[in-house]
Amino acid sequence: MGHESKASQASARHPPWPEQIPDEQWSIYRRAIDEAQARDVRFALGGAFAIATYTGHWRNTKDLDLYVLPRDRDAMIEAVTRAGLDDYYDELPYDRSWIYRAHRGEVIVDVIWAMANRRAQVDEVWITRGPEVQVRDELLRVVPPEEVIWAKLYVLQRDRCDWPDVLNLVYATGPTLDWSHLLDRLAEDTLLLTGVLSVFTWLGPDRARALPESIWDRLPSPGLRAGSAPEIVRRRVDLLDTRPWFVSMMKGAGSSSS
Repeated sequence: MGHESKASQASARHPPWPEQIPDEQWSIYRRAIDEAQARDVRFALGGAFAIATYTGHWRNTKDLDLYVLPRDRDAMIEAVTRAGLDDYYDELPYDRSWIYRAHRGEVIVDVIWAMANRRAQVDEVWITRGPEVQVRDELLRVVPPEEVIWAKLYVLQRDRCDWPDVLNLVYATGPTLDWSHLLDRLAEDTLLLTGVLSVFTWLGPDRARALPESIWDRLPSPGLRAGSAPEIVRRRVDLLDTRPWFVSMMKGAGSSSS
């Protein structure tokens, strides 16, 4: 965690995908970015901008994710407000404990300071260790690929799954990813990574062989030991989605561990 990943050491890039951002959207993003920079609020780009940086593929979500330290959230909210964006809450209520959603029409700027599942808050690594990328006339920092993967591994919900993004990120950055850092971040949740890498190996055996051999030694086996753990760990179910989704958690189902 104390060192920068190889994938994050790349110098500023000049990719073609920023030209695919519609001008009317970029003008709104640019105002929010300019206001943040004028206030010396540090941030890093996540979401579609991060995925495009690492994969080269632009997906227009009409959404800009700005990751900030928790202590900087109020300053960033002030910046996007001064940029002419309004709180999205009145139109579509959302959980304000980890994100502030601002919009102008259909264009959204999200200010994010924690994972949606409360697994972790944004720290210095998120906003300082990623590469810089040239987006139009702005040189901007991007969230490191390890943190993007870490956050997206938990988005495995009944109505949304970010594992396709994870698979694409592993494909694009896997050989140079700081796997040790990612495994340290995941801690007891490393089996999630085992799961996605199993799918990745099934999809592309040759590409999987390009991953460092050392990571396989650190990945836990999904094998079960009778009596070693409860049937279901409720807090892990909640990390994926706190809404009722897992059959054992629903009324009338069997008991589980918290």
